[in-house]
Amino acid sequence: MEWRSVGILLATRKHGETSLIIDTFCPGYGRYLGVVKGGASRKFSPILQVGAQLDLTWSARLQDHLGSFKVELVRARTVNAMNDRILTAGLTTVSTILSRVLPERHAYDNFYRTTEDLLDLLSQPKVWPLAYLHWELELLSVLGYGLDLSKCAVSGCTNNLRYVSPRTGRAISEQAAGVWAPKLLHLPPIILKGSENSGSIIDGLKLTGYFLTKKVFNELSVNSPVSERQRFVDLLTHKVSSGIL
Repeated sequence: MEWRSVGILLATRKHGETSLIIDTFCPGYGRYLGVVKGGASRKFSPILQVGAQLDLTWSARLQDHLGSFKVELVRARTVNAMNDRILTAGLTTVSTILSRVLPERHAYDNFYRTTEDLLDLLSQPKVWPLAYLHWELELLSVLGYGLDLSKCAVSGCTNNLRYVSPRTGRAISEQAAGVWAPKLLHLPPIILKGSENSGSIIDGLKLTGYFLTKKVFNELSVNSPVSERQRFVDLLTHKVSSGIL
């Protein structure tokens, strides 16, 4: 069994004395693991960096085996983030979330392209946080927890959408909320289509963070990436409050 594709390196872990198991995200194949023989050597150190774009050849005797990878570097991305703590934390957040929440060997081709585009924007720190926010919204949809913000769940109107139901993830208008408003989540304008430059990115991340934590992370049997994401949000919040972003 063998296939070849480009892919994003999400994580690595030691395998024996000299090898590594790498966790990758590829178009057509999804999240795939495999062994890189000698991957722990100095030769592979500059290649096997989280976020790197790799040319990957996977092979195994049987399809359900772990298999092994041959890897070549297409382009590194850590160089675009290493001098910015927010971008470094953001890159770690993306790779950690994907390595822990995506099921193995399930193709998400459209979302793969979104992820690749997001990581390629690491060279543009001013636009990256907003791109990351929209990446989280798409991630929720991919995992089956997408927010329906197109119209009010109660009245069907599309104007004055101010809240989100914490149970259903559907938008609620200001008029329809009524006495229930204190129990609803705030809907930041920055999340709505056509309002990308309105409101705070931090407010948007609070909303997506609520659903990621409650609907995704808390239901996983593995360690959730809450701490990695929170570090990224804290650094971004400090920068926004300082008036830098």
